[in-house]
Amino acid sequence: MTPLGEKLRELRRSKGVSQKEMASAIGVSAAYLSALEHGRRGVPTWVLLQKIIGYFNVIWDDAEELQRLAEQSHPRVVIDTSGLSPAATELANLLAERIASLDSQTLGEITGLVNGAQKPAPGRYDD
Repeated sequence: MTPLGEKLRELRRSKGVSQKEMASAIGVSAAYLSALEHGRRGVPTWVLLQKIIGYFNVIWDDAEELQRLAEQSHPRVVIDTSGLSPAATELANLLAERIASLDSQTLGEITGLVNGAQKPAPGRYDD
């Protein structure tokens, strides 16, 4: 499940509606909505995301949060490490290889480290 899928399920359940009801209201199939919630579909279009925001009557910060979650919810990520350090390439490959075996605490710790990291100047990296 993606971060967006988890949030959609939470919103849908709090509103007490089925996937079928929500899908009909926003103009998609129940199968598509299910696949979106379970992370088997990519990021929804901006138009569909706006329909979802409207459906749940989400405003301001909550709407921005849904948009942020959508941007971070592509289930098949490609990381281009060309031009980056060997350490960056190694990290990307280790994550690709082992991410399925990491527990939620470890994933949270890694996410916290990455979110807290300062972005280096363009073309520069530390070894």
